[in-house]
Amino acid sequence: MDIISIILLAIGLAMDCLAVSIAQGLATDKQEKGHSPRPIEMAVLFGLFQGGMPLIGYYAGNIFASFFNTYAPWIALGLLAAIGGKMVWEALHEEDKNVGSADWSHAHLLLLAIATSIDALATGVVFIPYPNTLWIAVTIIGLTSLVLSLTGYVVGKKTGERLHLNVTLAGGLILIAIGLKIWIQGVCL
Repeated sequence: MDIISIILLAIGLAMDCLAVSIAQGLATDKQEKGHSPRPIEMAVLFGLFQGGMPLIGYYAGNIFASFFNTYAPWIALGLLAAIGGKMVWEALHEEDKNVGSADWSHAHLLLLAIATSIDALATGVVFIPYPNTLWIAVTIIGLTSLVLSLTGYVVGKKTGERLHLNVTLAGGLILIAIGLKIWIQGVCL
């Protein structure tokens, strides 16, 4: 597999990370002072999972390929719908509708990293005929996801600060939409 194909694949895989990071940025509390290390932790987790999942997919190989292709969209939909649904519920039950509060707990960030990287798991099978490019691809995929995650967070935070909307609700709806997109692509297309 050539380097251009790997870069395009990495960008495609990182789009879910970008969208989820925008949602996290949108839902970040506007009263937060200073710079939190949490967005960096999120981006690193997203990069590690996006880069690591193709390795698992590659080594699992053809034995589990049909399982990944069959159930990955359902797992991603379930995780993202649950996280997004929780955010929507919380947004509809907040007293101040203009103030959002992103969940930056380790467990939440880990769930987001898993949910956004499930499609990368199935992608690992693509590298079976190209074992000499696997580690290059894993590195590019991980770094691309990390950079786009940080970019998404900044875009979401800046947008959320300028708009007066229920950012927690918007973030939750974005996560549900991403889960539906992954499910539609995996099941219906």
